[in-house]
Amino acid sequence: MQLDNQFFEKPIINSPYELPARHWELDEAGQPTQKQVDSWRNLPNPNQWQVTAETARLLQHWRRHQFSGIRPFFCQVEAVETAIWLTEVAPNAGSKGKEILEHLANANKEANPQLMRLALKLATGAGKTTVMAMLIAWQTINAVRHPQSKRFSRGFLVVTPGITIRDRLRVLQPNDPDSYYRSRELVPQDMMPEVERAKIVITNFHTFKLRETLELSKGGRSLLQGRGEKLKTVETEGQMLQRVMPELMGLKNVLAINDEAHHCYREKPGEALEGDLKGDDRKEAEKNKEAARLWISGLEAVNRKLKLSRVFDLSATPFFLSGSGYAEGTLFPWAMSDFSLMDAIECGIVKLPRVPVSDNIPGGDMPIYRNLWQHIRTDMPKKGSGKSKVLDPLKLPLKLQSALRALYDHYEQTFYLWQKEKIKVPPCFIIVCNNIVTSKLVYDYISGFNRNHDDGSATLENGRLPLFRNFDEHGNKIPRPHTLLINSKELESGDALDKNFRRMAADEIERFRREKIERTGDLEQAERLSDQELLREVMNTIGKLDRLGGS
Repeated sequence: MQLDNQFFEKPIINSPYELPARHWELDEAGQPTQKQVDSWRNLPNPNQWQVTAETARLLQHWRRHQFSGIRPFFCQVEAVETAIWLTEVAPNAGSKGKEILEHLANANKEANPQLMRLALKLATGAGKTTVMAMLIAWQTINAVRHPQSKRFSRGFLVVTPGITIRDRLRVLQPNDPDSYYRSRELVPQDMMPEVERAKIVITNFHTFKLRETLELSKGGRSLLQGRGEKLKTVETEGQMLQRVMPELMGLKNVLAINDEAHHCYREKPGEALEGDLKGDDRKEAEKNKEAARLWISGLEAVNRKLKLSRVFDLSATPFFLSGSGYAEGTLFPWAMSDFSLMDAIECGIVKLPRVPVSDNIPGGDMPIYRNLWQHIRTDMPKKGSGKSKVLDPLKLPLKLQSALRALYDHYEQTFYLWQKEKIKVPPCFIIVCNNIVTSKLVYDYISGFNRNHDDGSATLENGRLPLFRNFDEHGNKIPRPHTLLINSKELESGDALDKNFRRMAADEIERFRREKIERTGDLEQAERLSDQELLREVMNTIGKLDRLGGS
């Protein structure tokens, strides 16, 4: 099938629940294949699968059960099947199985000598959380029913790149009100008691950093230390693990799951930062390397103390980042399953990317919007520029303004179409910026801001994109903002929430409070919801009716 205008009109050509049968032709490279897992999947008799009875039951459930709600996509089942095949089938699959397991072991020996990692690549939006829940269910049920087997575990450490994603993964806890095992029917009802015996810790990798056990001023430290040995006031690895994962401390062969696993790697020994990186690019590479080192060092510490049976890496982009010492964009060699963005588009299970095609800027053969950043980067503020001068949101590069307007015009058509069809939540529009200075300027440009004058007065400059305005026609801030500025600073400070938000969203906040009590049993903590927690809950429930992010 040749790539033509049909792709843009009707890109979806496969079922999300079956092995993709057709592909839009892009090049001669072809698609990654998994012939071993494919042929095993097609064996008709469960007795031929060479898996435990419990695993066979789960496979049949995921493939054949009449789900009342959301049914697992083929790509989700395929990812778990890959993990199952490598764990239960490959060791008994003769030379072919041995060859694949040796490849996996050698890939890890070179890059992760203390760990055994397995990467499952799924396009963003293909549902990694569901895959995690399926992996946990498969492992836990088998671990409970086969307690002597070393292939299975009921202890799980789920590591995320930040607290927002960490909060979103609470559905992996069997006792959560929205637990995927029950709400998505991922486990047969009679197997739920086994799943409830799982011990699951969900944390962000930052918690692996060894903390000070004694806060001292420089003078106080000098006084206590005197002329003796240097004071040891940083916690040990064991103390860190006790703080981060007390529930897992009595277990052996814990299984780790890395979400957005491309942030976790050990840089290549003896390799400096590749290329001649300078300025922001070099800073970004150093930042990547520091974060990756902390993440993998934490996992290595867990392995030393508790023995990690395996690390499952889930990512849409399991590639080495700049600063790793490997060529940027190199696929993790322990990646064993691949469901690409193109596959996901063809199956209709991810958001379709849109390009602003109404390029009305004259000059040149190539549309400017195709590579917008190249045309505006020299006119954009640098990270620290906001400190020395006041930047004007209305002076963003005209090419950027027109690109935003072109995408907004399409959004506006969709917004009113959804209203006409009585869809109760609006479509979601996301703008990703290169740094927090740019993001604040773009936020003010589209949602409105008060311009301060030398005499102490201020005048409103309302947002240039009407549906995204956070001010009404009288200049008053609306209590439930249409546009949110999301960055680490805002998440930690809660500054993006208007003071009237709590009053206007009282019903949704009370629902969140009740869920928190049900999930944690901590009445006191639920009564003291911070703005940071509420903002993260807004983000985690965008598009969900009657929840904080519903509008």
